[in-house]
Amino acid sequence: MNSDKLENLISYDFKNKDLLKEALTHRSYLNENPKWPLPHNERLEFLGDAVLELAITESLYEQFPKESEGKLTTLRAALVNYQMLAGLSKQISLEKFLLMSRGEAKDTGRAREVILANAMEALIGAIYLDADFKQVKSFVLKFIFPEIKEVLQKGLDRDPKSLLQEWSQANLKITPLYKLISEKGPDHKKVFTVAVYFGKEEIARGEGMSKQDAEVEAAKKALAIKAIL
Repeated sequence: MNSDKLENLISYDFKNKDLLKEALTHRSYLNENPKWPLPHNERLEFLGDAVLELAITESLYEQFPKESEGKLTTLRAALVNYQMLAGLSKQISLEKFLLMSRGEAKDTGRAREVILANAMEALIGAIYLDADFKQVKSFVLKFIFPEIKEVLQKGLDRDPKSLLQEWSQANLKITPLYKLISEKGPDHKKVFTVAVYFGKEEIARGEGMSKQDAEVEAAKKALAIKAIL
């Protein structure tokens, strides 16, 4: 692992390089490399999730003084969801530095996005432990918070299922119906497929690692198909 390259990309030099390496170690890597001296990144992910939420909350509170608590909550959710974090991790080339098993390295789609999002949270947790909250907030303001412009422009803070229901009830006088089509994979890595219907007409399908996530993905695709967004 060439940690110098990643540190240059994120504009932060770790004093404790092991914290950075831990943040980049996926659980699967330890299965193939039992002598690796560091733990996997899930504890740092747990910490980073909380620190990130606080940094985003404080930033929103400061920059949107007239918005209600409800609006700030939806904006925060749009900034810290796994898809947003996965996309941002790609922008800083984080996936090139992740330590994973050969099998996990081949994963694509949502499974890869979840790994990337978790790694981003673990990285934030590592920065917090290596420095302080001030440094984390600086990282967040540089790499994550600027996405607020796109969130506001595209209305990404609005729940896709609610948007689809509002549109279908106003225009078709019906409520979308979600049906589970299939679930596959082992228990710890199950993928659900859900279809959304207007009456008997199937509009779109979505996949996710939970039924709720699959429903949201189906709603997003239906919104795109109907050109609602």
